[in-house]
This record gives sequence, C-alpha cells and structure tokens, in this order.
Amino acid sequence: MPATRRSTGGGRPAGRQATLSFNHRVTKSVPKSAKDLSSTPAKSPLAKHVIHAEPDVKEEADIDIDVDVEEKIQVGEPKEVVPEREKTEAELRANKITDRQIDQYWRNIESERRTKRLHQGALSLAEKILRYWDVSSQYGPCVGITRIKRWQRADRLGLNPPIEVLAVMMQEENKGTEGIERAHMDDVLNSTAIGAN
Repeated sequence: MPATRRSTGGGRPAGRQATLSFNHRVTKSVPKSAKDLSSTPAKSPLAKHVIHAEPDVKEEADIDIDVDVEEKIQVGEPKEVVPEREKTEAELRANKITDRQIDQYWRNIESERRTKRLHQGALSLAEKILRYWDVSSQYGPCVGITRIKRWQRADRLGLNPPIEVLAVMMQEENKGTEGIERAHMDDVLNSTAIGAN
C-alpha cells in the first residue's frame, strides 16, 4: 500500500502558505480596571494632602514695593535641608589615617613584588591604591558596585578590608575627583561592551 501524506492545511490549497498580518487590532482582553485607569486622570492617594496654591491677584497688589530682597527670598519655598548621615566607626578610623600611613601601606604592597609596575608612572598614589583594590579578588567582585559599597560589604562579611583604602576613597571624594567611585575594571568592561556595538 502506498504511503499517504496527511495535510493539516484545513481546506487551503496545497502549496500555499498563509500570510501574517499585523494590521489588525489586538484581541487580548483588557481588565475593566485597566480601562478605567486609562480613561480617567490618575490620582495619587497623597493628592488630597497636597495644597495647590494659586496666585491671588489681590494679595499681590497688597505687597509693599519697599520690601527688601532678603524678605522676598524668605517668602519663597523653603529649601530642603538634607541631614548628613552619621559616620560609621570605620569611617571615623579612616579619617584619622594620615598620608604617611597610606604611603607606608603602598610601599609594603610594592615590596612584595619582584619587579616594578609598568604603565603606572602617570597615575597618582590614590589611583594606584584603588586599582590594586579593584583587582584584589579576596574582597569580592568589583564590577557593578561602587568601590565604597564593596569595601563596606567586605567589612560586613568580616573580610578585613584595608582601612587605608577607605581613607583614600574618602579623601578623593572630599577632593571631588571624578570617576573615583567606580572601579577602573568596571569602566574598562563597559567601554568594551559599548565599542562592540
């Protein structure tokens, strides 16, 4: 008996493929609550507590022209005062670290090497220490996390990260050095990924 082919075409002529069309409406059901949200303006539960002050023409007319500029500034919206967070014990210890102690820390690291480091002549001592911190794998990964958070995580985990590194990070942050918060390795990997596109 000859082999027969089964067709799942459902009444279509053989050899003709159905075409896809993306011009029709989506037939997915949408819950009523989603329809209500799109038709009415969104109101926050906190909206009833916000007072929308509209300027009153009568009040503006009553303002004396001789008012000092300082008083006008005080009439405006108050500035938000952001309280400084309290420093941790480690940060207090890091503030007491001197430049001489940091230099001694780096000399101890360099004395363990057999040869002099190449290609780091133009880097500052702080950058050398922070790059060494970036590649010290015993403190966890350095990619995707800021240097200070990595130091804090290592401290919480009991890995005893060097206090000198925290001192360098805090000093550079106080100086306003740009790009100091992220690991150099993170920048290298991100630039490689961007360049691959």
